[in-house]
Amino acid sequence: MEWGPNLICLLLGAALWSLCGRRFITALLSLHQCAFRLWWRWRSRHKGGRPPLDPALIALIRRMSFENPLWGAPRIHGELMKLGFRLAQSTVSRYMLPRQGRSNESWAAFLRNNARSIAAVDMLTVRTVAFDCLYAFIVLAHDRRRILHIEVARHANALWLARQIAEAFRDYSPPLIIVRDNDGAYGETFRRQLRAMGIRDHPTAPHSPWQNGHVERLIGSIRRECLDHCLIWNTTQLRGVLGAYADYYNNDRTHLALGKDSPYGRVVERHGAIRSRRVLGGLHRRYHREPKNEFSEGTGVIVLGQHPPHRVVRVCGALRAGR
Repeated sequence: MEWGPNLICLLLGAALWSLCGRRFITALLSLHQCAFRLWWRWRSRHKGGRPPLDPALIALIRRMSFENPLWGAPRIHGELMKLGFRLAQSTVSRYMLPRQGRSNESWAAFLRNNARSIAAVDMLTVRTVAFDCLYAFIVLAHDRRRILHIEVARHANALWLARQIAEAFRDYSPPLIIVRDNDGAYGETFRRQLRAMGIRDHPTAPHSPWQNGHVERLIGSIRRECLDHCLIWNTTQLRGVLGAYADYYNNDRTHLALGKDSPYGRVVERHGAIRSRRVLGGLHRRYHREPKNEFSEGTGVIVLGQHPPHRVVRVCGALRAGR
């Protein structure tokens, strides 16, 4: 009979209820729920699909996306393939940085791409011993960080600046772009002179000195390496000091951005005695080698290049005593 098994289950349930009560039923339900969770976890186990992506590769995708705003997913995917990575282009698209609100070309990229055609100008203020204010106008070429022109005056106006910009490029071909700040001294006369020379005026944004960073850093170097150690009396003295520093800066001083070379270039000297000459009254020194390789009595000359690299011969007064 079909009702036989059901009747047996009903009787067993009634008996268990009478024996254990509600505790048994609660435990049975909890056991069933635990068994269901284990079964569902087994049913939902990982069966393949896309392999997990290395966090370092995700960081590389985002770095490429940030550093190359003109690149899309196909270009970045191609670069990654050439670097030995295997992934789908859709994966690259998923981890790229959003482009909304990002400019296609940064200011730094603009300066690098047009370095040969850009010159920067700025003014440096100097206080004399009597606290008078002097102005130094500086013109710097971006390509090799060359100081093209420095002139000093007690009063800087648009007419004087226009004459100085024409004087700066008398012996050089004028650049295509002049980068400057928004000082009120760069008036209409100055801008008219730039247009007459075929130069595009490119003022920086207000309160953004970093946009003219090359010449701002030059002014900082002039102060730290020169003017902070001098007392300035008048325009003639300041003109001479800045002229001497400009000669040292262009011909002798090494620059990190130029691979430790000077703006006009210095020849590597490997042989000869090391000599030095004073610059700015001994504030700096220019070291060079003399081809003549002879010991000078009573001098502390270091001779390099004629011995193995691990040996340094120092000539001193003890050498004369036969030691």
